[in-house]
Amino acid sequence: MEFGNRDNGNRGTMSQINVTPLVDVMLVLLIIFMVTAPMMQQGVQVNLPKADTKALAPKEDTLVVSLEQSGRTFINSSEISQDQLKEKLTSMLAGREKREVFLKADQSVPYGEVVKVMAQIKGAGVERLGMVTESPQRR
Repeated sequence: MEFGNRDNGNRGTMSQINVTPLVDVMLVLLIIFMVTAPMMQQGVQVNLPKADTKALAPKEDTLVVSLEQSGRTFINSSEISQDQLKEKLTSMLAGREKREVFLKADQSVPYGEVVKVMAQIKGAGVERLGMVTESPQRR
């Protein structure tokens, strides 16, 4: 009786690999990526108007935040400091059904400054933020 050889004369190699641990690890990684992927998307959602469409009809109660090249900020035609923008917009939007604001920024204003203003506008509870652009000249 031999104790070292238990294959009873069958000397073939083992051709099956146990993939259960591999599948378990892959499912755990898939779940981790599914949970963390939405958290990695950051930024401000903006509804950009199309340049080739018809202009929107202006409404009397539309709020327009303007950012000049010099850095001055306006709500409609009233100048306001950027530090007070969020609080002022919050009070102006209180009780409004549609919480939307249009942003007009000079093209020479640095992108970082525009994003800061956009973050303050969104922080005031604005649901829709539209960017005001000029339509291109037709030649």
